[in-house]
Amino acid sequence: MPDHTERPAAFLDLDAADDELVHRFDAAMGDAIRRSGPLFGCGPGHSRCCRGLFPVNLLDARRLERGMAALAARDPARAKTVRRRARRVVRRFAGEFPGDQRTGLLADDEEKEERFCARHGGLMCPALDGATGRCDLYEWRPLACRSMGPPVRLGGVDLAPCPYCFGPVPAKDLERYRAAPDPEGREEALLAELEARLGRRGDTFIAYALLGLPTARR
Repeated sequence: MPDHTERPAAFLDLDAADDELVHRFDAAMGDAIRRSGPLFGCGPGHSRCCRGLFPVNLLDARRLERGMAALAARDPARAKTVRRRARRVVRRFAGEFPGDQRTGLLADDEEKEERFCARHGGLMCPALDGATGRCDLYEWRPLACRSMGPPVRLGGVDLAPCPYCFGPVPAKDLERYRAAPDPEGREEALLAELEARLGRRGDTFIAYALLGLPTARR
């Protein structure tokens, strides 16, 4: 995941560690996909899982911010289009966002968050190009997106496989294909470090991350 954008020196080591986390994560998922063989059927243009809302943490938001900077350097017009889609989503949330609309950080109210996500369950991810079905920030996508596919174990929790691109397979056989992409808890440690450096914590949504709001230093 090369990144040629300018970054504050205070974040260089953390960004490099995140790159390593992503590399290890993708390698583990790739191994699980190879073991899955014909059970796995996804690829470019398969975007049914790119609809609806789900929270992402500040490490994911930071990565998406870096991705937007890299995209702007490589393809300014496409980056402008992505930002336009993100702003459209943020405007749609005005008046009902369950948190701080200025930063995109969610309040610590799981019930309100779940109701909000349910109301916007059909929303297309602003990183997705609707015409091609491809993600414009694919190399920089959140770990939740990277974990879609085979069954996964994260943070000691066993997650079900993607209903759109994996299986069907009997529950008793899922362990054969399960990926463990972050057994050492690197994401949690990096997230804690990033939160400490930013002086804020909390989850957000991808639209806000694409605009750089949650991780902007003030």
